[in-house]
Amino acid sequence: MSYLEKIIGILQNNSRIYYILEEVEKMDLPNWYLGGGCITQSIWNSLCDNNDDYGIKDYDIVYFDKDVSFEKETEYILKIREALPGIDTDVKNQARVHLWYHDVFAQKIDPYSSVEEAISSWPTTVASIGVRKVNEELIVYAPFGLEDLFSLIVRPNKIQVTQDIYITKTKRWLEKWPQLKVVSW
Repeated sequence: MSYLEKIIGILQNNSRIYYILEEVEKMDLPNWYLGGGCITQSIWNSLCDNNDDYGIKDYDIVYFDKDVSFEKETEYILKIREALPGIDTDVKNQARVHLWYHDVFAQKIDPYSSVEEAISSWPTTVASIGVRKVNEELIVYAPFGLEDLFSLIVRPNKIQVTQDIYITKTKRWLEKWPQLKVVSW
């Protein structure tokens, strides 16, 4: 069985992840994914015999809309919160990240040209992953592959993350999943 078949099987059997994928699919968000830590940690939970939602802080829903207004993003945030009550989501239009990134992380970035480019820049290669549901099919975007995910290996993605952010993130993850093998900066 390929890694792609494994991830799809695990996510289809994760009731919360699959529910989110089904609900967001109905919303017609432009070029969207459920991504990052919630996908990575769901796979780790399956591999480490934890509950499906163990250690998951929130569920990242990212999309790419050329309308970079705060009002439009807020409209999607509220629509998703209404559709997913009781589920902590972090909804972001990746087309507008460059507008606030400096204020949060003290470094400027260029605008992304797609949601896939944004996912490819996330802090770790293992969490640079997105999944969406189209009809009955799960589409997986994993620019660094899936081998590290299933081997519990975490590597820095140095495209734009700082060493401090990487260390903080991996320290938090090791507390929850001590089986991880973290590659040093």
